[in-house]
Amino acid sequence: MKKQYKVIFTTERGNRHQQVALAAAPDMLDITMLRRPSPAVLRTHLADADYLISERTGAIDAETLAAAPRLKLILRLGSLTHDIDMAAAQTAGIPVCYWPVAPVIRVAEHLVMQMLALSKKLRESEAIALAASAEWGKSNRTDEDTFAYNWSRRENVEGLWRRTIGILGFGEIGAELARRLQGWGCTLLYHKRRRLPESVEAALGLTYVDSDTLYANSDYLVNLLPYFASTDMLLNTAVFTQMKDGACLVSCGSGSVIDETALATAVQNGKLGGAALDTFEWEPIRPDNPLIALAQAHFNVLLTPHIAAGAVADPVRERTADFSNIVNHIEGRPLLYQIGK
Repeated sequence: MKKQYKVIFTTERGNRHQQVALAAAPDMLDITMLRRPSPAVLRTHLADADYLISERTGAIDAETLAAAPRLKLILRLGSLTHDIDMAAAQTAGIPVCYWPVAPVIRVAEHLVMQMLALSKKLRESEAIALAASAEWGKSNRTDEDTFAYNWSRRENVEGLWRRTIGILGFGEIGAELARRLQGWGCTLLYHKRRRLPESVEAALGLTYVDSDTLYANSDYLVNLLPYFASTDMLLNTAVFTQMKDGACLVSCGSGSVIDETALATAVQNGKLGGAALDTFEWEPIRPDNPLIALAQAHFNVLLTPHIAAGAVADPVRERTADFSNIVNHIEGRPLLYQIGK
């Protein structure tokens, strides 16, 4: 099929993700992929563009829209739309839609699972139940008044209620995590390079703090940092020393952000109460990773093989949904997730 519609696709993500998105696009779309374009570069490309896809972030202001006379639709991949000038878009007659990103939502769900597993000491508790050891005493058939609550005499098995959760590196995953924890009675702190508007903080129940305050006050520190030279091994002995005694680290950010040897030491000596990681410095995980021995010894450590975003049969096919609203617009069907309609 001849490419008929010019699409500008802005993203902060790397080449691997870009290529999957391009492979998923309908043949009718002529896509130009721009990674973190400056406003001037973006406006130049928008001069003859029919559609704009903005993946997760990137300000779209009145001046940008004025430079796009042919623009028919703005599509934000993700749910954070505070940096799109809705008034200017409405004045220009350009509809704006957001699009929920399934892998992002799955990662947020995985993070909740990680925190719950650590709070309940899941690995240790499961190992005790599976051992069915006689050391815990005589077993009796249970009824209304006969049961042996906490028969293994565990301590500090609690939950997330009234706990402080600090999110480091706040983007779409952080937003979806915050939404899932609303109503759980948690205090949500966050830190990122560019603070969110107060309206977004209020909607998500967030409090912005600096990184040192985040480390010192979090019962659960959530790492969502991407990899840059500046984040390489950022979570190290110095950070773990700053954290609260007994706090836990959960991570679905870049694996190389964490000094895994330092983390293992902090868990083993009791400084930290546990750790749950889905990503690692070396992938697939190497057998000499010091966290493996701790998990096998039933420390409060949960390791998963980089599956938080889901394990779909065909990543390209899954991403075809990202273009649904553009196809809907071209074919005259109703738009989904339209903002301010």
